[in-house]
Amino acid sequence: MEQIRQKKLAWTDEEQINDCLSVCRTGYLGLSDGMEPYVVPLNYVWHNKSIYFHGADEGRKIRIIESNAAGCFTICEELGTMSDPVPAKTDTAYWSIMAFGHIEKVTDKEEARNSMQALLNKYVPGYYDKPLASAHLEKYRSSLGSKTAIYKLSPSTLTAKENPLNEKARFTAGRTISLDL
Repeated sequence: MEQIRQKKLAWTDEEQINDCLSVCRTGYLGLSDGMEPYVVPLNYVWHNKSIYFHGADEGRKIRIIESNAAGCFTICEELGTMSDPVPAKTDTAYWSIMAFGHIEKVTDKEEARNSMQALLNKYVPGYYDKPLASAHLEKYRSSLGSKTAIYKLSPSTLTAKENPLNEKARFTAGRTISLDL
């Protein structure tokens, strides 16, 4: 696995990384479909040090995972643009996390129920008045008739980068170079 090229941007605070993995709402699953890349945005949950997602048990994503289970899951957040009188020094503040690992279908019923409950707790906290029943996962069909499948990516490598926001340089509407000289 290649290391982060700009080591000064490496983000190592595990608590902050776990917090971001827990609250970010959309992630991007990267797969390799032969010689063609395939990236799909997903709702997900960071649960028990793994990334869980669900969807139909058929389709392109599933065919790719079945033939090549190596995956990369990425989340990121832009924090603002930082202006500078030198154009090449204008920059974007952000953080990003990439998890590389093997994707597997969750077949254990208790693990599947717990991960789906964690997804519900993340996206609709407090909405349901009782926990998800295991039987729901076995019976559920999408509007297109597909059975739901749950997958997890357990990271073998996790990298994170952060370019912190310099509030003094934050670009806002109306800011011009004359204010910075």
